[in-house]
Amino acid sequence: MNSALIGGAIIGLASGLLWLLNGRILGVSGIIGGILNWSPRDILWRAFFLAGLLSGGALMYRLKPENFEMLPMPSWAILLAGLLVGFGTRLSNGCTSGHGVCGISRVSMRSIVATLVFMAMGALTVGVVRHLLGGL
Repeated sequence: MNSALIGGAIIGLASGLLWLLNGRILGVSGIIGGILNWSPRDILWRAFFLAGLLSGGALMYRLKPENFEMLPMPSWAILLAGLLVGFGTRLSNGCTSGHGVCGISRVSMRSIVATLVFMAMGALTVGVVRHLLGGL
């Protein structure tokens, strides 16, 4: 079975379970942001969610390290990319998981537009970096 299909099914299951069991939308940036601006009422589930993300990634790295190969990138490019992703997440009030997975499945017009915009900008960025800047 295709690993992307399995991964998508797990993400769908996780987002559905979080909604059904906790009444929350699976938006990773919002969950992590809630840890940084924590309230005692909901810190525990956020911490467990983050621990699950990190341990799941570590487990997959142990099982399939070839899936984690990175292209050599200068540190400034990685830092700039992280800052731009964080800026875009704040600007759109959500991330790919919140808008792209949960928002679209709820037929939220705001999430559909946000997803179309960040997918288009991602494609544009790849085109500019690879073809106009010659790659990094």
